[in-house]
Amino acid sequence: MKKVYQNAEEATHDITDNMTIILGGFGLCGLPENSIAALVNKGVKGLTCISNNAGVDDFGLGLLLKNHQIKKMIASYVGENAEFERQLLNGELDVELIPQGTLAERCRASAAGIPAFFTPAGFGTEVAIGKETREFDGKMYIMERRFHADFAIVKAWKGDTNGNLIYRAATRNFNLPMAGAGKITIAEVEELVPAGELDPDQIHTPGIFVKRIFQGAKYEKRIEKITVRKREI
Repeated sequence: MKKVYQNAEEATHDITDNMTIILGGFGLCGLPENSIAALVNKGVKGLTCISNNAGVDDFGLGLLLKNHQIKKMIASYVGENAEFERQLLNGELDVELIPQGTLAERCRASAAGIPAFFTPAGFGTEVAIGKETREFDGKMYIMERRFHADFAIVKAWKGDTNGNLIYRAATRNFNLPMAGAGKITIAEVEELVPAGELDPDQIHTPGIFVKRIFQGAKYEKRIEKITVRKREI
């Protein structure tokens, strides 16, 4: 099975209008920058995007929002994107906010073939509206279903030609559970090596979950907020 693709354009060639896509990243950390740029250039419309956050105005998913390519955003944290806020308040964007742990678990459940699970997060709030609830050991839970996505696009530090992936630091937070959560998983990596070169004990995502992989070009790796301590004199 051919897994290695030349670039993001080739790997995303069959992503079309109105598809549902899961995209990795934690804040601006570990974003599949090349794949997002390819989708912007393709001009696909009506996308439903599932991601931990919505990027910022001029980076990450904010680039797709700016072009009005996203019709629905399913996310956990969206507080850094003014364009997202504008579209939401003007009724231009459908939004579903999900507790962060639930978002990760709905991705992991999808990759594991689990159709639904129960969680206490969100019980008694708007999150629970229209969802089945059940009591376990005296505590109330709501049922959450796994995601159904056409594609999952993740970004890893290193991968091999069989699709095995290694993430670095906080990039694991959402890329790891999202890998395998779509019908087709696309992985872009900073370094692509021949099969057999990765230490099996260091692999985070086995290649069986990854259908396509390519080595990305230059990464900006923008920092969302820089907090520094004043120099002591």
